[in-house]
Amino acid sequence: MKTFIFLVLLGIHGAAAVSHTLQYFYAGSTGLERFPEFVAVGIVDGEQIDYYDSVSEKNVLKQTWMEGVRDENSITDVRRGHQQNFKANVGVAMQRFNQTTGVHLVQYMYGCEWDDETGELGGFRQYGYDGEDFLVWDIKTNTWIAPKQEAVITTNRWNSDKANLGFYKNYLAQICPEWLKKYVDYGKSSLLRKELPSVSLLQKSPSSPVSCHATGFYPDRALMLWRKDGEDLHEDVDQGEILPNHDGSFQMSVDLDLSSVKPEDWGRYECVFQLSGVKEDIVKRLDKAVIETNEKSTPLIPIIIAAVVILAVIIGGVGFFIYRKKSAKRPPSPVNNPEVMEELNPKA
Repeated sequence: MKTFIFLVLLGIHGAAAVSHTLQYFYAGSTGLERFPEFVAVGIVDGEQIDYYDSVSEKNVLKQTWMEGVRDENSITDVRRGHQQNFKANVGVAMQRFNQTTGVHLVQYMYGCEWDDETGELGGFRQYGYDGEDFLVWDIKTNTWIAPKQEAVITTNRWNSDKANLGFYKNYLAQICPEWLKKYVDYGKSSLLRKELPSVSLLQKSPSSPVSCHATGFYPDRALMLWRKDGEDLHEDVDQGEILPNHDGSFQMSVDLDLSSVKPEDWGRYECVFQLSGVKEDIVKRLDKAVIETNEKSTPLIPIIIAAVVILAVIIGGVGFFIYRKKSAKRPPSPVNNPEVMEELNPKA
């Protein structure tokens, strides 16, 4: 089965970046047993704020600091409407691709990003079908792009709707950032916290690369690298992705190939971890005495934990992002978006 969920690792992975992101993700599916036909999730700075699916048909808050921020009954009504629209959209997409049966999924994600130091704003809107891009909105030109030929009929119609394109521009410039700033303020005790990781050097065998592994840090805006004599290394280095832990913190690794490194030169290498907003780096010098191996410990545990977390993300629907506006007095939600309400096919 194709991967049918957008797993997005949020944040800018650089120590200097101070950005916040509000995202919503909707997905409608067919042919999946024991999986909701519709799922909606909201995420702020990598933390899930709410969840809705077609089984419970009720929007549920996932953060205590979100209580009282908005009317959840209204959000539930909005998402029930999307549930019906996305069910129809799956059928339309299947027709476009000449499909009659099988497992299929329509995804819609949209959102904005705000840098609280520079004030810079960014945003995106994108539809996916069966794990591949179907419709992409270009923020610079304020137009829809069709990565697939089957989507051209939709882009032609949407790009002629100047009123709706104007709404997109206004939404990203004003509405979405306003709600993002509001959420960050309400959740600042959680979203703005800084947690440093524990850093270890791991090696499966004497001939394997040495992995510098950091776990337990927050937020996910972090950078990890190897240096030699104070200079950043790019060759013989394998940079890993930032992955979530079960407790809401993050982990990452960067591997160094030692096949061409002389034993007497080990002391010239060091692993450096940098966390956004924290001045002091965590430095771990390459030393055989501190390397943990399979004989000393169980370095595969972090990998297993990551796999379990990702599985939980898929099952729970946390990987679904999206957003939009219901009204100026309600958090972003695309209930009034014409292209969502009218499905993916143009009217006759």
